[in-house]
Amino acid sequence: MELKNMVAMVARTGRQLQRYNKGHRQIVGCIPYRIKCNKGKNLEDELEVLVISAQRKGKGMLFPKGGWESDESITDAALRESIEEAGVFGTVERELGKWLFKSKTNETYYEGYMFPLLVKEQLDFWPEKDIRQRSWVSVSRAKEVCQQPWMKEALDLLVNRLESSQTIKEESV
Repeated sequence: MELKNMVAMVARTGRQLQRYNKGHRQIVGCIPYRIKCNKGKNLEDELEVLVISAQRKGKGMLFPKGGWESDESITDAALRESIEEAGVFGTVERELGKWLFKSKTNETYYEGYMFPLLVKEQLDFWPEKDIRQRSWVSVSRAKEVCQQPWMKEALDLLVNRLESSQTIKEESV
């Protein structure tokens, strides 16, 4: 059997290399995105983002994210999480922001960083393929299914950034 388009790696486990700042576990993630065919149309109509299912059943959809470890840069961690959880590669762009948020399961606080990921390749096989579903959705659908307020905020920032860069390109033509 030919295994085409596969990452030969397993998802990292354990917390021995995990970064903390003032007692807050540092989390990093990406909003994987693609633009279908932007021919003068509204960007939000052409923009698709990739959401994945949470590991725990019934916890909705979210963007790939996980712990930032001490042996990697923040952008390397963001890309690793996107590969492990969503099976996508691409270009990690400039940070969208930093959020302090509370765990839904306990009283722990996390420090979360989000980055846009312009997707260049989608893998057929990836480390968490058997435990996660992935789905390309519109921005409005992502806001409906994502249960993390800080991730919705990051998505708004991404849309604003892309709209601003599109406006700049149109003005220079």
